[in-house]
Amino acid sequence: MTNKKIGVLLSLFMLISFGSWAQTKHTTTSSHSHLATSIANGKALYLKNCSTCHQDDGGGIGNMNPPLIKTTYVLGDKTKLIKIVLNGFNEEVEINGQAYQNTMPSHDFLKDQEIADVLTYVRNSFTNKASAVTATQVKTVRANNKKK
Repeated sequence: MTNKKIGVLLSLFMLISFGSWAQTKHTTTSSHSHLATSIANGKALYLKNCSTCHQDDGGGIGNMNPPLIKTTYVLGDKTKLIKIVLNGFNEEVEINGQAYQNTMPSHDFLKDQEIADVLTYVRNSFTNKASAVTATQVKTVRANNKKK
């Protein structure tokens, strides 16, 4: 193979590799930007709809409203968490040895994207680190919730 052909093949390989890297970088930047937007929107919704009971720091109110800090309710099953927002919650729950028993009203008036944003905020705040909740996930849970 001649040096010219090797040079052309090497240039082509570099172009393909750079294109793939640029596409991956754009996708990563785009999804990071979407997560940041969801968290910012979720924070505003949290402060408006949730902080009165769960407090600005997610610490809750003793024996009444549970904390949202590193609990299985927040970090665990997304479907269960979405159902709590849609249906409310009226059970005694024990978290870290303390019982909480205040009724949480349904927040089904929130749009799918709003629920996704507020839950993404909660799952990524107060020292929590968990995957985002999407509007599609909320929409699916809401649709299945209505069937019952």
